[in-house]
Amino acid sequence: MSNSSTLFLSIVGGVIPALIWLLFWLGEDRRRPEPRGLLMFTFFMGMLAVPLVIPFQKLWVENIPSSSEITFFVWAILEEVFKYGAAYYAALRKREMNEPIDALIYMMTAALGFAALENTVFIFHPLSDGNITEGLITGNVRFIGASLLHTISSAAIGVAIALSFYKNSKIKAMELFWGFVAAIGLHTAFNLFIMREHGGTTFAAFGFVWISIIVLMLLFEKVKRVYAVNKIE
Repeated sequence: MSNSSTLFLSIVGGVIPALIWLLFWLGEDRRRPEPRGLLMFTFFMGMLAVPLVIPFQKLWVENIPSSSEITFFVWAILEEVFKYGAAYYAALRKREMNEPIDALIYMMTAALGFAALENTVFIFHPLSDGNITEGLITGNVRFIGASLLHTISSAAIGVAIALSFYKNSKIKAMELFWGFVAAIGLHTAFNLFIMREHGGTTFAAFGFVWISIIVLMLLFEKVKRVYAVNKIE
């Protein structure tokens, strides 16, 4: 397989699934959809966060001896901070962020952009070695697992922003802090499950992700009610 074909298939396998998930979640905001251009920019900024965060992750691994558990924890912190930074720079600080659900939409869009490029990299390596089967398996696993993990963890921050949307700045800061705590905790827990490398914990990890998705869908409805109540008031 040529390098160009490998790169093309990696991009398709990494980006298309992320876009499918994005379209699914955008369906939660059908009544007042966000500008497509801003969504695309947020998705791109999420992708850009990947090459920006990797040097910091390498710096930690190469210079600070630590257990794999601590490393996963630090990596989770870095990735959640950079995903939030991408969403904030692209959309959260702008006037289009004018209702609670927008925080969820933009955080998840940035997260899926991040997942898209990260998945592309993970798929590229086995394909470049000629291992097409492993590349396909990697793509399928990350479509279900890693993509949803990034979505869920960033959504935790989005929910925190959304639920404090009409609160004062002190409460907003506190809610944002706890949103990060939840995001980092979810991210680290999933990675530790996967690290165990046997069927039981892997199954538990994916079960954990799907349960989190159900909770997230319920939280979407709660966030919508926050907007409705404040609009009436």
